[in-house]
Amino acid sequence: MRLDDTDRRILRQLMAEPDLSTPELAARAGVTAATCWRRLEKLRERGVLKGQQAVIDWRALGYEVEVSLRVTLDKTQPRAFEELIAGARQIPEVIEIQTFLGQVDLRINLVARDMAHYQEVYRERILALPHIADIEALMHVSIIKANEGLPL
Repeated sequence: MRLDDTDRRILRQLMAEPDLSTPELAARAGVTAATCWRRLEKLRERGVLKGQQAVIDWRALGYEVEVSLRVTLDKTQPRAFEELIAGARQIPEVIEIQTFLGQVDLRINLVARDMAHYQEVYRERILALPHIADIEALMHVSIIKANEGLPL
């Protein structure tokens, strides 16, 4: 989809402050509220805006450990991806699942209250998932860059 300057201004303001009301967003983008609302609807219809979401600080809820698991599957099993993904979705501590092309097939991000909780989740639930050929755990230390806007 081609964006014009008005669309880009609206998206820049929305990325900077996603919780702005439509009239506030319109004022910052230099358009009327009605124009802003119509533009937002078109951006949603065309799939540019897929929705808004709450960003949860897991640490504020008592989850001190975040781990990214790089998983290689036994691809001799025809339903390896589907079965592992279905199982991983059932683990409440799993907050993200991504698939890749290359040596690593999946990345599973999970949170835990502490190391003891992580060990329990890893040993009892992650290692019980089907079709894992290899797994590498990467302990999250800090976020350097996240959720920054695109150059519009």
